[in-house]
Amino acid sequence: MIGPRALVGARSMILKGVSVGEGAIVGAGSVVRRSVQAGAVVAGNPAEQVGAARAWGSAVT
Repeated sequence: MIGPRALVGARSMILKGVSVGEGAIVGAGSVVRRSVQAGAVVAGNPAEQVGAARAWGSAVT
């Protein structure tokens, strides 16, 4: 399930059974194998947390 206000980059893959929390950001081309917490910024293959989004429209690394 992809939560409200979550952003998923182009060519990302979210595997079966994985959830992306509210306001989370998934970087382009990422492979998300585990659920992503609300407000987390993830990127890579496999996706790892690289930062956090404090409020809608602002990210902190």
